[in-house]
Amino acid sequence: MKNILPPIQERLDNLLLSLQDLRLLSNRGIGNEIGFYIFDYDPEHEPLVQQHVSRLKRQLADSPNNLKVEEINLYHVILEILQGRRVLQKAFDLEATKGSAVLSKTIFPLVRAAQVVDHIQKKLSGQEQLVFLTGVGASWPLLRSHTILNNLHPVLDLTPLVMFFPGSYDGQELRLFNTFKDDNYYRAFPLIPRQERIL
Repeated sequence: MKNILPPIQERLDNLLLSLQDLRLLSNRGIGNEIGFYIFDYDPEHEPLVQQHVSRLKRQLADSPNNLKVEEINLYHVILEILQGRRVLQKAFDLEATKGSAVLSKTIFPLVRAAQVVDHIQKKLSGQEQLVFLTGVGASWPLLRSHTILNNLHPVLDLTPLVMFFPGSYDGQELRLFNTFKDDNYYRAFPLIPRQERIL
């Protein structure tokens, strides 16, 4: 009996070829839209996707085109911003004593979209051929993915971006964890769409 790979593994295996497509890398073939792509997946596959992203970066770097990929983990960006403000340990202490809801309310002004995008811009060298955006689920509810994408448009107008999204995206609606409606977002293209969509 033939062993059939699960859909998520098939889609992950197809990423390498898709990300080496010259049309994607040069933003050709998508009209005047910016080259933003979303790879969505069920939240329970997060560990598998994280492992694959690390392997994928190595494969792309070792490919004939020697692609330079910059991974931006939104959760790590939040931690770096708090560390830069010298409040990271205070944030941990606050969460331990008052809970996540109080922590989120307290640090939200420090990690608004403008601050996050500014931090991301400083991390970019300008030599990247591709940007991966990860840590979307871990950074919720402090950061909303559609807000970050909207604010990244002027920063990454020539560099393709792939957001790894633990939820569903049908080309119009982002639904984090397949539960929470993030917002409508029309400017990204599904990368290797699922055969079946969560309604």
